[in-house]
Parts: sequence; structure tokens; C-alpha cells
Amino acid sequence: MPRKTALFERTSDLMTSVAWKEWAGYAAPCNFDAHSEREYFAIRHSAGLLDLSPLAKYMVTGADAARYLARIWTRDITRLKPGRVVYGCMCDGDGKLLDDGTVACLDPETFRVTSSEAWLGWFERHSRGYQVEIEDCTDRLAALALQGPLSREILQAVTEVDLDAMRFFGVAAGSIAGVKGWISRTGYTGDLGYEIWIACEDALRVYDGLMVAGKLHHLEPIGLDALDVARIEAGFVMQGVDYISAQQCLIEARKSTPEDAGLGWTVNLERVGWIGREALVREQEQGPKWGLVGLELDWAEIEALHEEYGLPPHLSPLACRNAVPVYSEGGAAEKPVGQATSSTWSPTLKRYLVLAQVHRRYAALGTRLSVEYTVEFERRTITGTVVKRPFFDPERKTFTPKGAS
Repeated sequence: MPRKTALFERTSDLMTSVAWKEWAGYAAPCNFDAHSEREYFAIRHSAGLLDLSPLAKYMVTGADAARYLARIWTRDITRLKPGRVVYGCMCDGDGKLLDDGTVACLDPETFRVTSSEAWLGWFERHSRGYQVEIEDCTDRLAALALQGPLSREILQAVTEVDLDAMRFFGVAAGSIAGVKGWISRTGYTGDLGYEIWIACEDALRVYDGLMVAGKLHHLEPIGLDALDVARIEAGFVMQGVDYISAQQCLIEARKSTPEDAGLGWTVNLERVGWIGREALVREQEQGPKWGLVGLELDWAEIEALHEEYGLPPHLSPLACRNAVPVYSEGGAAEKPVGQATSSTWSPTLKRYLVLAQVHRRYAALGTRLSVEYTVEFERRTITGTVVKRPFFDPERKTFTPKGAS
């Protein structure tokens, strides 16, 4: 049976759908009502509150903590200042992606690391020779994501931390609903948002404090279904969906490098001494094979295809994670040139959005491709045009009222 997070008591009481799924061994809400539309619109118009506790969380401390983390992450953690967070990924010795996540510098010798999967064994294996201590604090720390345009007002009502002065990817310690914790200006929705880190025994108090403070702002508890739509709009990849951890791949062809998965921007090949660099240098010399692109499907073609069957277009409130082939323009007569890994109708943008991994020669903006699309069990194709990511990128996400500090 899935385990219960420290917030299970509250989230289970608020649910009417009984729609649970397993997330890293924990029970996590998919949606609280019959569907997730209300939760999605809360993220984009007010704010949503999500239990993030199943995330794998580690505390890395010691004199060599920064140098050690710079060895196993693609980002140079030695340059990360206290009060800042960085997003990056980890590779194996062949330069293949293991996972992505964040590293927060809490003080010069204390870092909090998050990832999708558990990596304690990997971390310990590469800690030899470094003065570091690594604690798996997944079961000790609860985490909450407060996301949406009104998240700053809601959170400010229960914390002494000056949120008007907190920059994007900042982190600060302080009182939250009367208990000690940490707030980071981070999230997975592509909107203004914060993540809150507290001891498990304080989780219910903080959750209740936020729900009370957010009542006038129409704060809603949200589940993973609404989050999935929002993260695709933001162009964010998901491990296990848009790329598969090299540790889980049974064949070499399923593995991805950071460049393949759209995470090449987190890699600095000029920096030496980190796991996977040499292999990625060779990849750069040879030229990456794959690239992650954003596609917008032709809505007129979707309507016309449904009309052939006498049906109206069906717009699911859920994102789709089923990989389907992508072909060069013209249809499925030739071999696929990639695969669409995540797709959703965007209620905000009124566009059908797709994340896809395609051969590099087809990754240029404006390239027209054909994406497999099924109606009434018949596989057809719809034109998809490569467009800029992120699809949704509001100014409020990074805007700081008091300016940079």
C-alpha cells in the first residue's frame, strides 16, 4: 500500500473524488473534485496548494558540501550563494540523464537537494574523499507548493519573510504560520509561486494556516492532474515521461543526454571535474542527435478530423502522457522522426500544446511536422508546428516588487 504523507489527514478530508495515485511510494491526490478544472484555474487566476512531500529530499552538509555537489550535478554549486536555489540535472559517466531537481544553499556548508527519485546510494557512492554528511530527510520534511498570481498575498499573511524582496529562485528561513521553516520562490507551474519546507509534525498547522489566509483569495487544494497541465504550458519536462532515467532504461536507445531532453542549458562544458562531462564534450563535437521541442497542433485540422466522424472535438481536462510518433510533414508514410511525450489542451492559451523529442534537423522554430492523433480508434495525423517554449511565461513569475536585492 502507498504510504501516507504528513498531510494525508487533511487532503483526504478535502477530497470528494477519491482519486489517488502513487507518487514515489506515497498516496497523492490526482484531483479533489470530479475533475481538475477548478484546480487548474486556481493556479492561473488565484492560487493552488499542493502537497509536495513525496519529493526525494536530502540535506548535504560539511566543509566540502559545495565542491561535492558540483561533482555530481551539472551546475557549479561552488558558485551558489546562501539564499539561492539552482535547477539542474545529474548524469552518469556516459553523460546520460539520471534525474533533474534543485539544490538550495541554506548556508555555505548546508544544502538541500530535491529529486524525482531516491538517490541516496548514488550520493554516498560518490562522496568518498569529501568532508560531507548526507541525510535522506524525505520522511522528516514536509513540503508544500503554493502557486498562482495571488500566492504572494496569501503567503505573506502567515510569514514574517519579506516576500516582496524575495527574488526568483531565492530561499529564506522564517516563521510560517507560527512554526520554523524555509520558503523558496520556486515551483513547477511556470507561474508566480513558492515552495514551503517544514518539519512533518508542523505540516498540518502550516497547511491550515494557508487555507484560512487564502479563503478570501479563493485558494484551492490542488492535485497532480492540474499540475500536469500547468507544467506542460510552462514547457517543463518530467522524468519518466519526457525522458527516462538512464538507471531505468533497459536498452541504450531509450537513454537521453541533457541536450536530448531540453536541459542542455543547465550544462557548462567549460567547467571540468563533474560526472558525465567528458561524454557530453564528445556529444557536442559530434552534434546532438535529438532535441526537445514545443509543438502547437493545428486546431482547424483537429476539428475537421472529428467532423469526418460526426463528432465534436473532445477537450480532456487531463494532460496526456502517452508517447505517440511524430513524422516529417506529410503524414505517416515514412519512418517517425521523433515522439510526442506530453500533450494537453491549454485552457489559458486556447491552444493544443505538445512536448516532443525529435531529430535535431526537425527542431528549428517554424518546422511543420505530423503528430499521430487518434479518433474513433483510427490513427491519423495532425500538423504540429515547432514554436517557442515556454508556451506560457507570465511576467509575474519573475517580477520582484522591491527589485533585486
